[in-house]
Amino acid sequence: MKKLPFLTALLILLCGAVAAQELYMPRNIQKAIAKGTRATTGLPGAKYWQNRGSYEISATVNTAQKTVSGKERIVYANNSPDTLHTVFIRFVNNIHKPEAPRAGPVSKDFLTTGLHILSFAVDGAAYTVNSDDWSTINSVKLQTPIAPGTRATFDIEWDYPLSKLSGREGQIDPNTFFCAYFYPRISVYDDYNGWDRLPHTDGGEFYNDFNDYTVSVKVPTNYIVWATGTLENAKEVLQPGAFKRFRESLNSNRIVHVATAKDIEQGAVTSSSEWNEWKFTAKNITDFTFAASNHFIWDAGSVALADKRVSVQAAYKDTAADFRNAVEWAKSAISWFSNNLPGVNYPYPTMTAVQGFADMEYPMMVNDATTPDPDFSRLVLDHEIAHTYFPFYMGINETRYAYMDEGWATTFEYLIGTAERGKAAADEAYKNFRVKGWIYSPAAENDQPLITMSSQLSGAGYGNNSYVKASLSYLALKDLLGDAAFKKALIAYMNTWSGKHPTPWDYFYAFNAAIKQDLTWFWKNWFFSNNYIDLKVTDVQYGNNNTTITLENVGGFAVPFDVIVRPENGKEKKYHYTPDIWKKGTAKVTFTVPSSGKIESVTIDGGIFMDAAPDDNVFKL
Repeated sequence: MKKLPFLTALLILLCGAVAAQELYMPRNIQKAIAKGTRATTGLPGAKYWQNRGSYEISATVNTAQKTVSGKERIVYANNSPDTLHTVFIRFVNNIHKPEAPRAGPVSKDFLTTGLHILSFAVDGAAYTVNSDDWSTINSVKLQTPIAPGTRATFDIEWDYPLSKLSGREGQIDPNTFFCAYFYPRISVYDDYNGWDRLPHTDGGEFYNDFNDYTVSVKVPTNYIVWATGTLENAKEVLQPGAFKRFRESLNSNRIVHVATAKDIEQGAVTSSSEWNEWKFTAKNITDFTFAASNHFIWDAGSVALADKRVSVQAAYKDTAADFRNAVEWAKSAISWFSNNLPGVNYPYPTMTAVQGFADMEYPMMVNDATTPDPDFSRLVLDHEIAHTYFPFYMGINETRYAYMDEGWATTFEYLIGTAERGKAAADEAYKNFRVKGWIYSPAAENDQPLITMSSQLSGAGYGNNSYVKASLSYLALKDLLGDAAFKKALIAYMNTWSGKHPTPWDYFYAFNAAIKQDLTWFWKNWFFSNNYIDLKVTDVQYGNNNTTITLENVGGFAVPFDVIVRPENGKEKKYHYTPDIWKKGTAKVTFTVPSSGKIESVTIDGGIFMDAAPDDNVFKL
């Protein structure tokens, strides 16, 4: 048999990949399938790979000058089949530089001079880099390329100022600092885009490799440090009483007050050394974050899971009443998520809630604002802890596909809220906080397809695609499949892609494979359309034993709904229809429900799937 030239064979593979599926697939994903790194089976391709690093970081917080300085060594493994001639270094906090790309205006207190590289070396060879010109992503041409299957060692020394105006990071107050994205890192090099070169903006989120971290944080005496991962030298940095309470908290079912306001005031918490160096480790995670304060109080406890105990901590001002519940709320969330949905054990050893401003997630940490409404505070905490699974456990590219993590976190927020507060309260909160802003706005940016790259969206378009529309798609799928099949498919997807970098197509194919159905019709309807939610009752005909109803799907989304039939004399009846009713077409559907006698009215109720024009959801006879 004559062998085909490589390019001809590649074209045939590409065309075959497209012909085998009906979903739109961008050329980079097609190419990855052709190369064998991705597949349409729901599994990673036979040739799937991803790069990773081992980070050793020594950081110092100058609390007087409000700066962070550090040295780091990155051992970077090139597991790709490509020779890397250039490396891209990402430093998110350069978003504070005046010339950085941002989604909108900022105050002067937000601005800083950004990253200052003091030294940069690769495999011992010194490089001259001008970090004054760096943005949030910058390239460095390598003197010696990194060959496939080899490693390179990067040594970087740096410092940067903490912004006075804290958002996701910076100064929470003059003596409290939330240090996220505090170190230069190697950007992701993956199988479908190569180097991730997208600049960070203050509206977007993140995409990182899975790395191992050994981090020390040096702070003045009386400063407590909380961080991603496990505190390895608690006995060295804490006084005996505080150490005893911290150690007790690791196996305690109750809240232990490791450091009260009085303890801190009396200088009875940290070692009396002029400087204390707090040491942490974390493995196979996508980022590392820490916070430091000399007056935040420290609560801790733990929650028992099937295979371990998780240390749960909280750091906050003594005046933040809601945060007094943070440890118990976090313990409850970790237990619920582990045992219900997603039904995967919380994968890390710790979780710490820090009172800040961002309402933002990080591996094993959250930065949440205090609020006077405990229900809302708990909802936000639930949401941020849910992000443990998406994007951290699953390695989501949030920059491009924010709906793959924010949508799931919003879904879990709603489901755990139902368990905590009851369905009626959870429904109301979900509709008011999530759905109304989208469904009642006819602006064009709200109805862009979910599959749209998140980095190409802003404002309401970004928010609605990432959160509410994505969440509703997952809840519609849950309704379609049923609880048991949905959970089985979700766990199968997570077991397959945890610790890796799934794309939306990997999600689609993983669910297809898990339930042994082709859901192309559903994916096309929810992810590849300009649909919204708007059902209209156009006709009702009743007979002696049944009522025939015709619905027009004005908005186009395949949504579940209830039909409420109210007879003239007698008790109303409710019938539920899953999205399967739209499988053969979403323009119009006619169906029959049991009834008897004269009908007064028929009402369509979507519940949390709120209708853009609810007035035509009632048909009165």
